[in-house]
Amino acid sequence: MSELVSRAELDEELAVLRATISDPRAGLFGPGTMVWEVAREAVIFLGAGRAALLQLAHPYVGSAIAQHSITMASPQARFQRTFRRIFRMVFGDLDEAMRSAVDVYRVHAHVRGPIPEAAGPFPRGHTYDARDREASVWVLATLWDTSLWLFDRVVRPLSRAERARYYEESRRFARLFGLERSLPPSYDAFEAYVARTLSSDVLTVTRAAAEIGRHIMRPDNVFGRVLRNDFGLFTAHLLPERLARGFGLDRGGAAGLRRFERILELARSAVPRLPPRLRYLPAYLDAERRLRGDSRRDRLGELMTRLYLGRP
Repeated sequence: MSELVSRAELDEELAVLRATISDPRAGLFGPGTMVWEVAREAVIFLGAGRAALLQLAHPYVGSAIAQHSITMASPQARFQRTFRRIFRMVFGDLDEAMRSAVDVYRVHAHVRGPIPEAAGPFPRGHTYDARDREASVWVLATLWDTSLWLFDRVVRPLSRAERARYYEESRRFARLFGLERSLPPSYDAFEAYVARTLSSDVLTVTRAAAEIGRHIMRPDNVFGRVLRNDFGLFTAHLLPERLARGFGLDRGGAAGLRRFERILELARSAVPRLPPRLRYLPAYLDAERRLRGDSRRDRLGELMTRLYLGRP
């Protein structure tokens, strides 16, 4: 186990955010940021399976979810809870983001235990802790790397400078977990870190992770229902082959690759034609309304959130 994030360190990072954010109503990011431009696209959820499975492949994360989460009993409920918190952190005002950060830390402070089987560099019985810096950085990395991959291939190509700006902005998000100083120092270093981790034995699919993966690869949101059997195939092509095999996902050979490319092509064609209500996440549209001073309840937005996150 590496170094843990202490509550004092989290409080220091939150104080930095409080002192440096110029418009608390806009939260950590706001209009004109690369993070909002990327994160608002609902099509990014096509990569949710990739991000989730890459997280599970880290034995700390897989063991913690198996032993402390409601995922097995209700994978959809955990999916909803996780992304509602992320939405508040990315699109909420500063107070919402900070409250979510403290809530997450309080939950993680009680999540620890033994890894039940040898996994990669970790022997059986090795103790994990949800506040572990290295594992927590990997969780953030899966979200950022997956979002950039989907945006670049479906919405529009990203320049190197835009990727670097997205990464620098995302360092603010890392402060909500007390992790900013643990991040790779630049986007180039971040890319190298992701590539190095993907090829390392730190990512090892344990029996518990494989079982959880089978549950979460049956999503009840709009993308899971539309793709149905193709969701597993699509996700398999976003993962290193050894991890796809570990989770029991079949790439389908040459025909599977053609189907994967066809899904990307259909998404690229559809996204520009969608109205904002369908194209953008309701949390982003809520943030825009908030900045316009519109505090009315958005019932249609609530319906769309259920569409994207699935039934409780």
